[in-house]
Amino acid sequence: MKSDQKTAVVALGGNAISPIAEEDTIPNQFRHTRQSLKAIIELIREGYNLAITHGNGPQVGNALLRVELARGKAPILPLGICVADIQGGMGYMIEQSLQNGLNLAGIDRGVVTIVTQVVVDKDDSSIQNPTKYIGQFYTEEEAKGMAARSSWVVKEDKGRGWRRVVPSPNPLQIINRRTIKDLVAGGTVVITAGGGGIPVYVEDDGCYEGVDAVIDKDLASAVLARDIGAEELIILTDVEKVALNYGKPDQVWLDELGREEARQYLHEGHFPYGSMGPKIKAAINFLGWGGEKVIVTSIDKVVDAISGEAGTKILN
Repeated sequence: MKSDQKTAVVALGGNAISPIAEEDTIPNQFRHTRQSLKAIIELIREGYNLAITHGNGPQVGNALLRVELARGKAPILPLGICVADIQGGMGYMIEQSLQNGLNLAGIDRGVVTIVTQVVVDKDDSSIQNPTKYIGQFYTEEEAKGMAARSSWVVKEDKGRGWRRVVPSPNPLQIINRRTIKDLVAGGTVVITAGGGGIPVYVEDDGCYEGVDAVIDKDLASAVLARDIGAEELIILTDVEKVALNYGKPDQVWLDELGREEARQYLHEGHFPYGSMGPKIKAAINFLGWGGEKVIVTSIDKVVDAISGEAGTKILN
């Protein structure tokens, strides 16, 4: 391995594994995972020590659907257990695909998946006012019926139907941070904090307790990068660059941003919560904690982005 290695956290977007316009079968997920990891292998070849995070939105929806279909026939699984199950399943898929890719490339690096707990504040405001939509769409009658028998909170999702909403508290710390840092520093590629990690809070006696919530994957990736001392955070999404006025006639692609510029644009509403907003917030947080650089780009442009030929760089 190179003596000038840098450590980076790579946050894989959900589209890297489960594109929206395709049936979300396991063979399809494996196929897209193998394709997406080609770029990750190039980063490893460039000498990076890596931790990899990933989204889990479609997979959580499917897990919750299975729970509903099995109601009365199998024990109900809380959301935290579903997130843990998916971390293991998706971690296996990414781990095996990366192991095979590295073997074929002649690169000798270990790969491991860690089911990761992430500390949140038990008094986080989102716990009292959940707003994160998850799972299937229902009619109003169906949704309110499920809420009555399952203690769900349900809301209408912008005229598309009714859905369950859950808290999405801010991540504070990665519980497994020391183990992850040691593994990454030793050259092992660690797949961790999948789907933002399993949210837990700390009891008065110091014990951990799970909470039915989900954590934003990009915000958790920034905390992970801070906690393992990474120099770079690489956020992979479905567009090559960040844009102002995205999708409008006066759209402007951005090659480079300062942290305060990014904060101003976020405040002005250029980056909506449901798309680029959490990625920019994660970048601002990571740089504020002492990170050197954030790159936002698409999976197929990540190697070009590392050399400055693609993507958007966000710097202090």
